[in-house]
Amino acid sequence: MTNFVEELRWRGLLHDIMPDTEDYLLKNKTAGYIGFDPTADSLHIGSLVQIFILKHFQNAGHNPIALIGGATGMVGDPSGKSAERNLLDEATLAKNIAGVRENLERFLNFDGNAENKAELVNNYDWMKDISLIDFVRDTGKHITVNYMMAKDSVKKRLSSESSVGMSFTEFTYQLFQGYDFYHLYKEKNCMLQMGGSDQWGNITTGTELIRRKAQGKAYAITVPLVTKADGTKFGKTEGGNVWLNADRTSPYKFYQYWLNSSDEDAENFIKKFTFLAKETIENLIAEHKENPHLRLLQKKLGEEVTTLTHGKDAYENALKASNILFGKSTATDLKSLDEQTFLDVFDGVPQATVAKSDVADGLDMIGALAAKTNFLKSNGDARRALKENAISVNKEKVKEDFTITEADLIANKYVLLQRGKKTYYLLVVA
Repeated sequence: MTNFVEELRWRGLLHDIMPDTEDYLLKNKTAGYIGFDPTADSLHIGSLVQIFILKHFQNAGHNPIALIGGATGMVGDPSGKSAERNLLDEATLAKNIAGVRENLERFLNFDGNAENKAELVNNYDWMKDISLIDFVRDTGKHITVNYMMAKDSVKKRLSSESSVGMSFTEFTYQLFQGYDFYHLYKEKNCMLQMGGSDQWGNITTGTELIRRKAQGKAYAITVPLVTKADGTKFGKTEGGNVWLNADRTSPYKFYQYWLNSSDEDAENFIKKFTFLAKETIENLIAEHKENPHLRLLQKKLGEEVTTLTHGKDAYENALKASNILFGKSTATDLKSLDEQTFLDVFDGVPQATVAKSDVADGLDMIGALAAKTNFLKSNGDARRALKENAISVNKEKVKEDFTITEADLIANKYVLLQRGKKTYYLLVVA
């Protein structure tokens, strides 16, 4: 086993740690868990830190447990929330749990033959058969209301002027999460719970329940919540969350999120969101500082995270798509893109629709640039631009005698027009 806590420390992934935890993990192979709320059928990159923590834990020789909150997803966690969230029905939960399972399996080794294999559990499996009377009698009596009220997640909600208060449902969340830790401690010999820094109160309720109900000792670690240097929220774009599922956030957009990181953020993120060795990262940071315009950190960060999340082929396709905007591509490159990636690359580019019959007969360049599209203001503008060798079709320069045919269609539907280096226009053939 290697020093898991030290790995977290140098990567900036250690926030709170219970006394003796590091020493215990160095001397004992153990199981440790992190909980994931199934609030959608995909995790987003805000959950990547937790996934990476479990993978570092597995790499250090321990057994990671990913707990999906099928039961607690029906209750709602007040931590960091200003209002109670909507509760999920069983059908939605089942769909979401399947999606989260798929996300986790891309990163963790669940191979049954592995000595320290990862395990996926759903707390609904043990909570569904416990009656309210049994839970109150056997678990509730061990944790006082005073103890629960002292937690920051509860105090902030109760003291907030804008809050409408906290329901009993939400108030019991920490007790449910504490019981999860107790159950895994008893059934899986799980000695450690990990999570974001906002989960410290919930996690320590679990260690306290283990101490009082099982007369045992358990451990806790939390990691910092990821922030961006400019104060904007990590994992958010103008279009919303950056998801791990390709059908929610395409690999191209996923790659672009990391590629567009600031220098300060990239230096922080490459430690947290890759498994590169410390020396490799330090060398990369030094190289980047010598030639920041090359954006070496951002490119390596994008490569590592996109490959881990979507695979090498998806990364290479995203890289190819990125290069298209900077003139380093051909018509063949364009035509090799799937339709969604092509549309992602040229999102927001002005467009016009032309009839299939026009293209079938061969669409002349004056028609494509002006008469049928208004890309350029007039036929005269179109002729001047063509004479100046300023017009490209699908990234290749053309003259006035060129005609657009079905052979030029991208994804059987699109033609990319370009004036100069940066002015794009999209023909949609329908």
